[in-house]
Amino acid sequence: MFKEDIMRHLEVHIIQSVPVACLNRDDLNSPKTAIFGGVQRARVSSQSWKRAIREMARKQFDNEGQFRAERSRLFAAKISSELRKLAEAEETANALALCAGHYLAKLDPKHEARVKTLMFLSPLEYEILAKLLFSLSDEDKKKLVGAFRSVDREKLADDDGNQDNDTSSKESSKKKKDDKKLSASQFEGLVAKILKNPIEKAFKGEKGKVKGLPKDAADIALFGRMVANDHSLTVEAASMFSHALSTHKVDNEIDFFSAVDDLQPRGESGAGMTSTLEFNSATYYRFAALNLDMLADEEHLGTMTHEERRKVVHTFLKATIMAIPGARKNTMNGNTLPVYVLGVVRERGHPIQLVNAFETPVRSSQGYVSKSIELLKSEYSRLEKTWGITAQLRQEIPDMNLQTFLDGMVSHVI
Repeated sequence: MFKEDIMRHLEVHIIQSVPVACLNRDDLNSPKTAIFGGVQRARVSSQSWKRAIREMARKQFDNEGQFRAERSRLFAAKISSELRKLAEAEETANALALCAGHYLAKLDPKHEARVKTLMFLSPLEYEILAKLLFSLSDEDKKKLVGAFRSVDREKLADDDGNQDNDTSSKESSKKKKDDKKLSASQFEGLVAKILKNPIEKAFKGEKGKVKGLPKDAADIALFGRMVANDHSLTVEAASMFSHALSTHKVDNEIDFFSAVDDLQPRGESGAGMTSTLEFNSATYYRFAALNLDMLADEEHLGTMTHEERRKVVHTFLKATIMAIPGARKNTMNGNTLPVYVLGVVRERGHPIQLVNAFETPVRSSQGYVSKSIELLKSEYSRLEKTWGITAQLRQEIPDMNLQTFLDGMVSHVI
């Protein structure tokens, strides 16, 4: 395992200008904002940018099949499909897969094939889950299938599974007995009793020995996975991201637009419809880091070769630099590339943001990019002199092209 006080890591600090756009919106459909340095800034959540990075890595840059995991509430169907490939009967396969879905994330009572929370799984992990379900004894399979058929699906809405403790009425108790329905807690207990040990062994090995992630789950190692019901599947993210913030004060603006009705008679005036939407324009500071020690440990990508991990980091860095959230890409198209990237590799310590370079918002009549780059470099130098922070590698774009930059950073992957 890595030691946090000697964390070998890399950092990327990015300055990127985005024109009229709404990259990430809040519950009111407005561009997200934050107060920093006493003024409002444009903001893009780390979650939004991370999704764009994952999508670009998987669809455009992953030639090795390392970024194949997907988040879904419908993953039970994938497990069922793998079970049928193993010659399990369709009805049994569906029931077993949904029992596994309930064990990992609890079934959604309003949708038979869906669970309540997103699960992040790779294709090879679907195969692992299917094989362990297929290898269960006939008796355990029969118990799971029977329990799935008899569980009171409506009662699954109770997150606490406390139905058995509710004795408020003799009539409801009698109804349960007559219907022979399992309560949520009974179903959950039976499923956990049968599946807990097999799942822990499949993902952790005998006696909790770590097996590491499959080679198609690099994105899980990088971005992490939380499984509240079974921590044997929880994976701490090796990457770290900040919310992107504008280097300057930003006020959201309102766009009033109208649409013409092509079939409207010529004698009639007025638009077919009118509406408004909000947008902003901003120069952002973006920050991301990667714990290289954690990435290579036995719980993450320790089973990969050195060269395979280098390819993972190469893909991750390239997508981190180039990806941008796709919101309103057809109507506003905020796609741009960074104007400046600072890459740093350190032997120890924690990743450090340079966002305080912009705590006093940039004010300039000549645009924000040049001043933002100047302040970023100045903040880095200040940290070096004041705190004695050193780097094994420091390099910049546009002083070099992207490929040379990536080669330099990846050469330090362990």
